[in-house]
Amino acid sequence: MKPNSPFPNPTFLNEAAEKLSAMLKQSPAGDIEQNLKAGLTAMLGKLDLVTREEFDVQREVLARTREKLAALESRLAELEKARVD
Repeated sequence: MKPNSPFPNPTFLNEAAEKLSAMLKQSPAGDIEQNLKAGLTAMLGKLDLVTREEFDVQREVLARTREKLAALESRLAELEKARVD
């Protein structure tokens, strides 16, 4: 898990799911496993999550937008200075 990260890493989640699955297979509660998987899938489906690809694309768009904003602010400052002089 990454320091200061509110979410566990995917490896941790996969390992936890595998351990839970193995425990349930050893017990007569096969139906419980299916119900837990369905419930977990439903809960995760309700979360407003994006893929890593979508996140990276939006981060790049934001970086370009910030660069354009900085250039426009600089240009505006130059125009205002030229107007005052």
